[in-house]
Amino acid sequence: MSAHEDVDLGHTVAGWVGTCLSVVGWTVLGAAVVTVSLPLALLGAGVTVLAALATWALHLAGWGKPGGPRPQSQWDWRVRDRTARRGHPGCLGCRMAGRRWETGRAPVTTAPAAHLRTADDFGVRPHDM
Repeated sequence: MSAHEDVDLGHTVAGWVGTCLSVVGWTVLGAAVVTVSLPLALLGAGVTVLAALATWALHLAGWGKPGGPRPQSQWDWRVRDRTARRGHPGCLGCRMAGRRWETGRAPVTTAPAAHLRTADDFGVRPHDM
């Protein structure tokens, strides 16, 4: 039994890399404030932005995790998420990368407003939405 019992804490490679880089970036920013150094502040801000981009890239490569609990076999932080290429349901990072989770719902249309289709055109009933 671990100290956290049977809980998926979501530790992932993407999470650890992002957290470590972010801590370094904020530490450099703190040092910049103390020393009143613009170059140090820019370096710290750059490392912090790098942390966000690295975390996002690792998440998209499958080293992050989807929202919600995972099966116990996937709790180890070194387990790669093989479903990441399709995107995760409700994941902002996946949507920003253009990945849409296939839920079987009606497709999103980009037609002009005069030609928009309704849910009825796709056979979707109100209780399905």
